[in-house]
Formats: sequence, C-alpha cells, structure tokens
Amino acid sequence: MAEALKTELLDKEMTEVFDWSDDKTPLRDAMWNHVMDDNGHNTMATIAEAKKWESMSDADLKKTAEDMLK
Repeated sequence: MAEALKTELLDKEMTEVFDWSDDKTPLRDAMWNHVMDDNGHNTMATIAEAKKWESMSDADLKKTAEDMLK
C-alpha cells in the first residue's frame, strides 16, 4: 500500500497536477514520452531516469516535471 501512495502523483493526469495544462495524460506517461523523445528513444536510459522519479518527494517530482514539460 505504501508503494502505491509513494507514486500516486505520477499516476495523476497532467490537468490534476498543473493548472497550466489541459492534457489528460498521466504525469508518468508525459514525463516518459518527453525523456524518450530527448534521448533518441533509448528505453534503457529512460528506465534509469524514471526510477529516480519514484524516490522523489511530491514537491521535487512536481518541480522536475514542470521544468521538463512546461
């Protein structure tokens, strides 16, 4: 159960996380797609980056996502 709560923000839609977004894509997917596009679709590098998100606090994750996606 604690694991589900730890990543809850990642599973929310972009519109729920950011008032500037009208995208209904889950935050995790939006971040994943952005990283994949930036690194030439290197799945292993994207997995390594995505693992970092799961250990971030909600505040750090939100800042990272906003810097990445806005």
